[in-house]
Amino acid sequence: MTNGFLPVSAKDLAQRNIKQLDFVYVTGDAYVDHPSFAHAVISRILEHNGYTVGIIAQPDWKDDTSITILGEPRLGFLVSGGNMDSMVNHYSVSKKRRKTDAFTPGGVMGKRPDHATVVYCNLIRRTYKKTPIIIGGIEASLRRLAHYDYWSDSLKRSVLLDSGADLLSYGMGERSIVEIADALNSGIDIKDITFIDGTVYKTSHLEDVYDVTKLPAYESLVEDKMNYARSFYIQYCNTDPFSGRRLAEEYPNGIAVVQNPPQKPLSQDEMDIVYGLDYQRTWHPMYDKDGGVPAIEEVKFSLVSNRGCYGGCNFCALTFHQGRIIQTRSHKSLISEAKKFIEEKDFKGYIHDVGGPTANFRQPACEKQLEKGVCVKKQCLFPKPCKNLRVDHSDYLKLLRKLRALPKVKKVFIRSGIRFDYLIADPDDTFFRELIQYHVSGQLKVAPEHISDAVLEKMGKPENSVYQRFVAKYQKLNKAYGMNQFLVPYLMSSHPGSTLKEAIALAEYLRDLGYMPEQVQDFYPTPSTISTCMYYTGVDPRTMQPVYVPKNPHEKAMQRALIQYRDPKNYDLVKEALLKEHREDLIGFGPECLIRPRKNIGQKQKESGLNERRGKAGQQTGSRGGKASQQTGSRGGKAGQQTGNRSGWQQDTFRRNGNGRVNDVGQSSRSGEKRKKKTIRNVHHKNE
Repeated sequence: MTNGFLPVSAKDLAQRNIKQLDFVYVTGDAYVDHPSFAHAVISRILEHNGYTVGIIAQPDWKDDTSITILGEPRLGFLVSGGNMDSMVNHYSVSKKRRKTDAFTPGGVMGKRPDHATVVYCNLIRRTYKKTPIIIGGIEASLRRLAHYDYWSDSLKRSVLLDSGADLLSYGMGERSIVEIADALNSGIDIKDITFIDGTVYKTSHLEDVYDVTKLPAYESLVEDKMNYARSFYIQYCNTDPFSGRRLAEEYPNGIAVVQNPPQKPLSQDEMDIVYGLDYQRTWHPMYDKDGGVPAIEEVKFSLVSNRGCYGGCNFCALTFHQGRIIQTRSHKSLISEAKKFIEEKDFKGYIHDVGGPTANFRQPACEKQLEKGVCVKKQCLFPKPCKNLRVDHSDYLKLLRKLRALPKVKKVFIRSGIRFDYLIADPDDTFFRELIQYHVSGQLKVAPEHISDAVLEKMGKPENSVYQRFVAKYQKLNKAYGMNQFLVPYLMSSHPGSTLKEAIALAEYLRDLGYMPEQVQDFYPTPSTISTCMYYTGVDPRTMQPVYVPKNPHEKAMQRALIQYRDPKNYDLVKEALLKEHREDLIGFGPECLIRPRKNIGQKQKESGLNERRGKAGQQTGSRGGKASQQTGSRGGKAGQQTGNRSGWQQDTFRRNGNGRVNDVGQSSRSGEKRKKKTIRNVHHKNE
């Protein structure tokens, strides 16, 4: 038996004298007992409430016996695809297979199936015909009703039907999973558990369901995309736990899927309980031989201080998953957790992050939200900050000061993202000043996403002028403190609303900035976002007005190439885009030009990507010696995976750097104590 960890084998059960577990949790991730991992949080919450739980991590879905190693649970199986949607985990936006999986021992790819939640449930059902199955996690949460599946380019049914599970828990789920467990433990049949908020169930007697709003039937969604757009917006308007209604979606053969209203947000005391449980804070020792689980490195010395986000980015799924009401942990809870990892032998003095989906949100947007909920058809920050918005960084500032004062702490960084429009709206610049003085590790990553107001409007982001005001103040304060810290802007190509015209405008902006990002994120249509609905239907579901959607792979490649127009391998795509938009004025030798003309370029040079600076006498290329195009700018570009706050049953697999930006939770992040050896040039500074 491995002391402190939950059972993972029959040997563990025997040593603990457990004859039958209450629950068996099946997950697509490796077993990491840390509050950033959903399986750990939900299992520990159940344990805290008196239930026994075992973990089957990454079972072999091709072997039926892999699901039987802990026996049949007394109350049911809990199934999650993992901290990331399995399809996002496996495929890039271009649908190419990824090479590594940060949530698997050694980073090995291929230890979970596509659509893992469905596959695991089918695996269980082949052996255990009647045992209750409850599904959760990001994959289930965002696919709880009919949804567009980008990877198959089709409209799929609720995952509850395709998986054959009995009940679905959506959202973060700490409260609902205990209510489900208590109901099962009291003898209520799983088919009769229809009354718990934050759950989805199926029924063949929809006429018996009271106070329900019917969505368009699934067949009508398949027949007409406009019906799906209307249905999606109804769902979007019912994500608030105070005002959300019960929704029903009908399917053929008399089956309906019913979504109960969301669970109420956790109180601060409840949040403290969740994060104060007896986590081992590392991977199970059975993975030592593989070198451990890479995803832990990103979060090991980080603190989750809040969850929820009222930023309202349209490409972000947080509204459907964590909701718009901010929930926070107390200073006492956060300092207690920090003291635990400060004593670990590999702590070097740097707290890597203090935040959540958006780091600088530490209270609900306005006074009424905890009593009446959020405004159904209005956003707190978009298109302008609401007059009732509370802009106050004082509590967050006090927390950061306390953490900075802890023994053995050299630096406290903020990496999960600053909402720059919220920050610039604060008339008190004390936090802004201390952010620059103490909490930036040489570069601050922010997410303007684009510079075209037309595109930003479709993204749900503030106008470009707001970002420019932020940049100006950031540079001014850096200068005042004698610091030279850079801003690294996250940018997105091919979002709905973006034509080649807007993509060229973004390239011109980068030209003037003297910056070329090493990484660019193409828009990734993941389930349950407004932007994905636009992508699928071609209309904005809020207005039902047409939206231009770049879907052609070649056009998307051109938009992406324009952001990295200096890269020699992008030359042909950039030139094609400029010619198509009649922007020949940007091809030439002047300072405003994006690319130089080329003549007689040999095949060898095309393949090697040599720049035209070598256009000296005697070379066979005939080039006139155009300037080098290998200026890389920052390495801090966006990783392109969806995610969110790092806690809970419905673990938001899409870790968002605030502002709705998404990165792999397991993506490596440079520790604060190691400043980049390679100088980051020209980020938000003119070329000298």
